[in-house]
Amino acid sequence: MPTRVHEFIWPDRVVVGTLGLPGARTFYLQVHAGKQILSIALEKQQSALLAEKIDEILDQLGVLEGNPFSVPTSTPVELVDNEPLEPVQEQFRAGAMGLGWDPTTAQVVIEAYPITEVEAEDEEEPVDGIDPEATEMLLVRMPVGSARAFAQRTREVVGAGRPICPLCGYPIDSDGHTCTVPEA
Repeated sequence: MPTRVHEFIWPDRVVVGTLGLPGARTFYLQVHAGKQILSIALEKQQSALLAEKIDEILDQLGVLEGNPFSVPTSTPVELVDNEPLEPVQEQFRAGAMGLGWDPTTAQVVIEAYPITEVEAEDEEEPVDGIDPEATEMLLVRMPVGSARAFAQRTREVVGAGRPICPLCGYPIDSDGHTCTVPEA
């Protein structure tokens, strides 16, 4: 079966957002072009790494000698997007993801493939993995300004979760935490 590619070449909006309360949030990468909206679920760590790597690509392009592209060092104010997600209908949960740069269009390229159950060769139980013959994928192309805005928003969304305990480094739940700060 051929792979169905959900392709967004010049999307109107690309954002990471969440549904749920801190500690139980589900992260989504949502792409909007015209009337088409597509949402895929991500792990928090995938979201954070995606933002980090996009910034790395843009920072490298910004200092590349002879670079013909105008790469913003910060998010252009007109591209800041603090709006909530559109209604979410999850297309798939992302497993493997790819990130790249297309110099012919001056766009950052994101690829996402669904995670599926794959039979392990040496085990009786199926394990989570990436199906090399995935039946669908997401392909998003963003210009540099939009990519910088995407990375900024994603970092903010990831950082908006539960506060971190200064003693153990784990998130502090609203209903309590095992660490106690020693009294002075």
